[in-house]
Amino acid sequence: MNEPLAYKLRPSKINDIIGQKHLVEEDKVIYNMVKNKKLFSMILYGKPGVGKTSIANAIAGEMEFKTRYLNAVINNKKDFDIVVEEAKMYNGILLIIDEIHRLNKDKQDLLLPYLESGLITIIGMTTSNPYNTINPAIRSRCQIFELKELNNDDIKEGINKAINSGLLESIKTEKEAIDYIVNISSGDLRYAYNLLETAFYTSSDKSVTIDNLKQLNNKPSFFHDKNQDGHYDVLSAFQKSIRGSDANASLHYLARLIEAGDFDSIYRRMTVCTYEDIGLANPSVGPKVIACIEACERIGMPEAIIPLSVMVIELALSPKSNSAYLAVNNALDDVKNKNTGSIPKHINSSAFGYLYPHDYNNSFVPQQYLPDNIKNRKYYIPKNSSKYESLLKEIYEKLQHKKH
Repeated sequence: MNEPLAYKLRPSKINDIIGQKHLVEEDKVIYNMVKNKKLFSMILYGKPGVGKTSIANAIAGEMEFKTRYLNAVINNKKDFDIVVEEAKMYNGILLIIDEIHRLNKDKQDLLLPYLESGLITIIGMTTSNPYNTINPAIRSRCQIFELKELNNDDIKEGINKAINSGLLESIKTEKEAIDYIVNISSGDLRYAYNLLETAFYTSSDKSVTIDNLKQLNNKPSFFHDKNQDGHYDVLSAFQKSIRGSDANASLHYLARLIEAGDFDSIYRRMTVCTYEDIGLANPSVGPKVIACIEACERIGMPEAIIPLSVMVIELALSPKSNSAYLAVNNALDDVKNKNTGSIPKHINSSAFGYLYPHDYNNSFVPQQYLPDNIKNRKYYIPKNSSKYESLLKEIYEKLQHKKH
């Protein structure tokens, strides 16, 4: 059987796991659970290649439970039925479920009573945040452990383990090549193993060199799946970097989104930033963003990266104000909480007694617009983030004063 290197190197003991010291180091929760021979249902979540399957395998190897492996997508309800019958036969079973966030209702309903009784213990694995994607009934019966991204030292430890394992016989490596794999793997140990193995078998003399590696892949393997949490992490970091006025970080996350080819999300986030985070501090930036999007769609790639970079730098360095965003949310809170009241008669559809502002000096005449019970409510609280909003604040405060 042609098993990949990453599969062959999966640990069978907790002490063999690379990284995740907050869970598997001596006196940490999973270490102690295995040591005390007491297993609880759990969900392991984190990015690809950080060790979810390794931890599940190591627990199964050390606990000596009857174990079955299923995938929530690939395996059907009949497969889950078989596991239930096996659990009854063996008086308990450990079920390791990959992609547990995709477990449908039929399979959930089947498992729940056996989870409740302890006849089935599950270790679920997912790249998605279980608090957002996993059924609360399943989630409440499991301990949830987040796996952290592996650092460069962890990846290097894994590569050296693979080189010294004897699985790649007579392998020859250079320090620079190992460093290259570490840097290009972006915390994904499985990717590092796969790249090392492919380089080994595609070289003429079993040498892993930088030249060989660059022929295979010269792009970083960062986690970015449009349908998973990693995608939203990058989008969130993109907007937060613009909001935080960090032009360099904004460009970094822009580059990741460009590399993923996700231009729709770039356009949406830039537009949201314009009105949520910059708002009245620099309202002229709104039309610029629309013009940038139109330019990108007109010229296409690769030239589209130029107007994008110009726009993102300007967004990051623009003065910021969320006063309009907060104002409309304050108004929405009143409406949602039924804090409304009757519209004053002089501004309803009959307009009886309405004073037409254009008939007065400066097109302003004091009159009540809000309902009686909230007539003094203030939703908009101006900021001094820029000259423009400071001017709006001055006008706003003068008009407020004239009302009284």
